[in-house]
Amino acid sequence: MGQNRSYWESYLLKDIDYLIVGGGIVGLTCALTLKSEHPKARVVVIERGIWPSGASIKNAGFACFGSVSEILDDAQSHSEQELIGLIRQRAQGLQRLKSIVAPETMDYQERGGYEYFLRHQGALAEQCFTQLDWANQLAKEALKTTQDVFTPVENRFGFSGISPKGILNKFEGQIHTGRLMEALSLKAAVCGVHFLGGVKAISHTANSDEVALQTEAHGIITTKKLLLATNGYTQDYLSDLVTPARAQVLITAPIPDLKIEGTFHLDQGYYYFRNIEGRILLGGGRNLDFEGEQTTLEQTTDHIQGALERLLREVILPDLPDYAIIIEGRWSGIMGVGPQKKPIVKTLAPNVYCGVRLGGMGVAIGAEVGQKLAELATEGS
Repeated sequence: MGQNRSYWESYLLKDIDYLIVGGGIVGLTCALTLKSEHPKARVVVIERGIWPSGASIKNAGFACFGSVSEILDDAQSHSEQELIGLIRQRAQGLQRLKSIVAPETMDYQERGGYEYFLRHQGALAEQCFTQLDWANQLAKEALKTTQDVFTPVENRFGFSGISPKGILNKFEGQIHTGRLMEALSLKAAVCGVHFLGGVKAISHTANSDEVALQTEAHGIITTKKLLLATNGYTQDYLSDLVTPARAQVLITAPIPDLKIEGTFHLDQGYYYFRNIEGRILLGGGRNLDFEGEQTTLEQTTDHIQGALERLLREVILPDLPDYAIIIEGRWSGIMGVGPQKKPIVKTLAPNVYCGVRLGGMGVAIGAEVGQKLAELATEGS
């Protein structure tokens, strides 16, 4: 038996010039770039969920480019020039994103990012403060600024169990992830991009003329060019270079008179939190079970959620009684990580391209990767 596809459905799926798998930040900015450069092209985005379902809609809304401890950790596997390039790419990516979606539309606010150190991490704190000038030199070169990016700061928020001093990055910002994705989706629709939700890609075959994409429940879709913006779900194509990394999150009910403002990093960025509309959004804990969190299962675990709750009650909000802290929601999202932080934008086969491995920096670099993916797919066009 053939595909149960009507004449009208076949019409909607014919003559596709660019088929993008993945409707997150990379996929939608890629689609917008393609339509901008080739207005008459038929651009279709398919997404496994009815709404972008990967890290683009599950993230914490940090518009950041790395804390000092993260940069020091990255220095173990990257040269100084590579580190400068990573920071610059993240800053340029944020500018690119703000050129597509107005800052006020996605509620972009530059309230600074704070890195604090748990009390037992005295050696890590000392290392970060010792290397502060070095980190500033890298950041200043990357951002083309004469101002120090990282400066010492007191524990001004009443956190418990942390070192007396932390490090402030005054350039770090935050966004409302839901408003960003809503704006990108609407903009893509207005530009003539076709978005098909609930379509899961399984495999593809490619030749010099076209690519045939097999889907789970919607048959085969053919296209002139196939672009994969699948990030943490890319293991079937690049299993040696992209590993799924689940990030778990919780969010509280509104907390009266919450004084915490900005974005916050603990334990080399493995824990992170912020104030969103009077609530604490807290995520992380992947370092408690690296192997178990290398999965695409969109679930939460008691082990990591318990660690997040203890951090919330004992460190972040130590002066509030337990009954005043209500957990309103929990979720997880799948990132794409690997041995290097540099994203992968490459040709996989004739007429098949990918823009993946955003390394937990999708808000910062997603728009830049999307643009580069579109440029790669249209070289020579």
